[in-house]
Amino acid sequence: MTVSMAPSPTTPRYDWSLEEVEALFALPLNDLLFKAHSIHRENFDPNAVQVSTLLSIKTGACPEDCKYCPQSGHYNTGLAKEQLMEVQKVLQQAKAAKDTGASRFCMGAAWKSPSKKDFPAVLEMVKGVKSLGLETCMTLGMLDEDQAKELSSAGLDYYNHNLDTSPEYYDQIITTRSYQDRLDTLSHVRDAGMKICSGGILGMGEQETDRAKMLIQLSKLAPHPESVPINMLVKVEGTPMDQVEDLDPIDFVRTIAVARIMMPQSHVRLSAGREEMSDEMQAMTFFAGANSIFYGERLLTTANPQADKDRQLFSRLGIHPERREAPVDEATHEAALKEAITEQKNGEMFYDASQTNLSEAGRERKPCGLVV
Repeated sequence: MTVSMAPSPTTPRYDWSLEEVEALFALPLNDLLFKAHSIHRENFDPNAVQVSTLLSIKTGACPEDCKYCPQSGHYNTGLAKEQLMEVQKVLQQAKAAKDTGASRFCMGAAWKSPSKKDFPAVLEMVKGVKSLGLETCMTLGMLDEDQAKELSSAGLDYYNHNLDTSPEYYDQIITTRSYQDRLDTLSHVRDAGMKICSGGILGMGEQETDRAKMLIQLSKLAPHPESVPINMLVKVEGTPMDQVEDLDPIDFVRTIAVARIMMPQSHVRLSAGREEMSDEMQAMTFFAGANSIFYGERLLTTANPQADKDRQLFSRLGIHPERREAPVDEATHEAALKEAITEQKNGEMFYDASQTNLSEAGRERKPCGLVV
């Protein structure tokens, strides 16, 4: 089957066939990049990259058995477990993220699903971060309908819940929740009026067909996920995947390009594994259609390129951070932030994680944590 190289319409499609997607993957790389970049340029400023910061608000002891994740309680990776962070500390981190150029603040917790005890504090985090004028994003595991509605009412903009891989390969990676569980959570998120952040992980021993099938699953979501994170496996000693064969960087770039073609109006994000990428590889992914990154020193429990290094790369490439279109009034930010902090001081929503930080061994091992 041949794939036309003529300019493509950018109206999203939800009916991609496996034959079509495999044909995209099989294109000569230059042809694939040209097609992807042309579509990217039609839909986005080609030199703007959306910048997010990610904070782990609750680390370790997750009951899931995801074979890539050091936060799973099933594996011994030297990662210390933490309770839920204090709301005020989260808001301080969000303010610092905004000051370094982030436009979206993402919060991740190592849960199968949020507990009733912790959920009120989570809602206050959303309100407080939103008051700073940042877009808000969370990844908390599975959600039911009521939880999704409460998060939406609190002002959550995005919810992250990855499909990880293809339906066929999924049970080789995770057995403690089903693929349908993931799809159900995404349905609850969309029904509650929030935007979806959903993607997958490359380099877990899957085949190219699995990558194609994963992208087809994502492209069936109507509308497409507003954000599509493409993670590269970070191998962590102690997890079942610490000896998986390294992913070919060109295969990673191909997947970014195919994701851009299939979901032309979505932000395609470079997520976990970016520290292992050369500047040249990152530049190629930006050309292929990636236009979102996490900014800062850590990605949940994974080391991430430092902010200064990112700024230098942006400068060399002539790239600039994407700006929010409608900033909120600063006086509104300040008033809402003070209100959120006051509510926490008067309530019982503080959880002290200050004595349970990551061990030095855990930090040195650069575990991947929850990928987003």
